[in-house]
Formats: sequence, structure tokens, C-alpha cells
Amino acid sequence: MPVKNRFAEMQEEITAWRRDIHEHPEILFETHRTSALVAEKLKEFGCDEIVTGIGRTGVVGVIKGKADTSGKVIGLRADMDALPIHEQTGLDYASKTDGAMHACGHDGHTAMLLGAAKYLAETRNFDGTVVVIFQPAEEGGGGGREMCEDGMMDRWNIQEVYGMHNWPGRPVGSFAIRPGAFFAATDQFDITFEGRGGHAAKPQETIDTTVMSAQAVLALQTIASRNADPVEQIVVSVTSFETSSKAFNVIPQSVQIKGTVRTMSADMRDLAEKRIKEICAGVAATFGGTADVTYYRGYPVMVNHEEQTDFAAKVAEGISGSCEEAPLVMGGEDFAFMLEERPGAYILVGNGDTAAVHHPEYNFTDDAIPAGCSWWAEIVEQRMPAA
Repeated sequence: MPVKNRFAEMQEEITAWRRDIHEHPEILFETHRTSALVAEKLKEFGCDEIVTGIGRTGVVGVIKGKADTSGKVIGLRADMDALPIHEQTGLDYASKTDGAMHACGHDGHTAMLLGAAKYLAETRNFDGTVVVIFQPAEEGGGGGREMCEDGMMDRWNIQEVYGMHNWPGRPVGSFAIRPGAFFAATDQFDITFEGRGGHAAKPQETIDTTVMSAQAVLALQTIASRNADPVEQIVVSVTSFETSSKAFNVIPQSVQIKGTVRTMSADMRDLAEKRIKEICAGVAATFGGTADVTYYRGYPVMVNHEEQTDFAAKVAEGISGSCEEAPLVMGGEDFAFMLEERPGAYILVGNGDTAAVHHPEYNFTDDAIPAGCSWWAEIVEQRMPAA
């Protein structure tokens, strides 16, 4: 069961779709052009049902097999949104939208799922129903959550759901997956330290928020090094430090720091939130100031279900000859919301020796298309085999 010949034949066509999407990136829920293109293609393919506006700008297509004696319904999901990055690839089909680019390969994910949808609508060589899901706003907007909150899973009686992401550094078309916790929960914090501003030559008359905040930045690192069990995964990163004054001779009245927390379990997530609030309150009180802490809970841990992961790995092995165990990823992925609602699995497909995702020189590798499309199609045909 290697790469399907049909996808080798279709590669040029799918590549053209991918490059068109790449040239016209759209951010978060503003995927109006991309969503319209997807809906148009699904109509051309002859899908049995096409619904737009799920999760604001999401698109769902329904393809019924030659038979439906199994009653099974499988969902396949791709993300459509781009990132607010200035592209620096120099490609002929580089972004035409200033400050936006497909720096994570969602153009490739969308194109591959469109390719699989075309094949499945042509052949219908399965017993059951496949629901192809094109999701907006994976990059921080929680589009997966919104599609679920719109009742997508119940509306089409989706029983299992599968997702895929390209992975730079892995050989093109190879696969990797792992059961259980896979991608991290992604939380944010926003902390404002208040003191008493004044002249930098008279620090004794102030409550110095820069010293206070600097101490807090260092103290926050003890959450991972001294509060968390060393065998647990947790990252606490301060990524922004901004004072209320820009002058060289003024001690600012306030300082705002921001950052992110990445965890792989609910216990570590609770611990991080608790300790951030305690540490900042304690440091501020030590210097005579105050700390206002806001903690935002973002995407949950993305957890692959064991049975579906084992099945997805076997499908991948049949296509590429092997499927390795993927490492834990401290990045976030809002496919987590769909896996909280239904059993399923998320797999990585190799993108080759390219720039990392979220880099201005990144580009999806079109040679990965046949393997990715084949995996989508085989998931359906093997999970719901025709009689």
C-alpha cells in the first residue's frame, strides 16, 4: 500500500491549489477567500453536502461511500489560516498580502485534504461517510473550539476525527506519531507591577518597578526548576517587558510583563497558574508595590487516543514503509478541542530540510502532497472498508 498512483497524477493540480492559497494568505477567522475556494472545489468534486460558516468561516463537506451499512462517520480536518509574518522566501508565488504569510504550511494541509476529498468523491470506495473539515483560526484564534461549539460533531454524527501537520526536519513524506499527550497546553499571562515612579537620581523616593519586575522574571523560572516534578514537562517564558516610561532618567510608575506557559498535564497547568500569582504578589509586596496578574487559559493539551493512534500509524507505515514515534511538542494545536469531543489521532508528515514553521523563509514542500493525500484516503478506506 504505497502512495496512491492517483495522487501522483493529481500532484500538479493539487500543487497549483496550494500555491494559489499561499499567494493569498488570510489570518485567523478572515479566511473568506480561502473558504470560498474550498467550498467551490468541494462543489466541483460532487460532495453530497457542503456547509459554510461553521465556526464563523469554517467549511464542511460530506462524502458518502458506495454503501452505508456500517453507519460509520469519520472526520478529516485541515487548517486554513496564515500567520501575521512578512514573507521572505522570494518565491514566484510569495504572499501578495503585506504582513501575512503561510508560514506554518496550512496552505499545504488544505490542499492535501482537498486532493483527498476529490479522490474520495470520485471513487467512494468505502462503507460509511467521510466529513472533510476545513478550519479557520488555528493560529491562536481557537477555530477548532468554535467549530465544535457550533455543534459540528453532533450535526454530522462524527465518530472519529483525524488531523495532520507537516514537520520540517523529517524526510519528505515520512510519518511520526505518538499516543497520549502530544502537543502542549498553551496559556498566557499578563502582569502589571505598580510602584511609585520618580527621578532616577532619587531611587530612595520611589518604589522601583523595574527592579521588582526583574526579580519576578527570575523568580518565575523557579516554577519549572523548583516547584514542578523534574519528570514533568513545563515551560514558563517571559516574552515581553515594557515600562510606562521611555526616558533614561525616570523610574517608571508601572511595568508590564507578558509570557506563555506550556504544560502537558492538568496538574502542571494548575500549578503554574497558582505559582505565578503567588510569586508575583510576594515579589511585589517585598518591594512595597503591587502586582495585577491575569492568566489566560488557551488551548488544552492535545491528546491522541491510543486505538486510533495505532491505526493511524499502521496506515502511515503502509504508505512510507515506517512510522516513527514522534517527540513531545511544547507548541500548541487547537485540534485538541476536536480530540476532546471525539476519539482520533494527529500525525506529522515530513516536510524535508526546510526552514522551521513560523519562520519568514519557511515554505511547504509540494513533494509531500502524494504521501499526505494517500494517508487521508487510506484512513477512510481502511477504517470503513467497502464490502
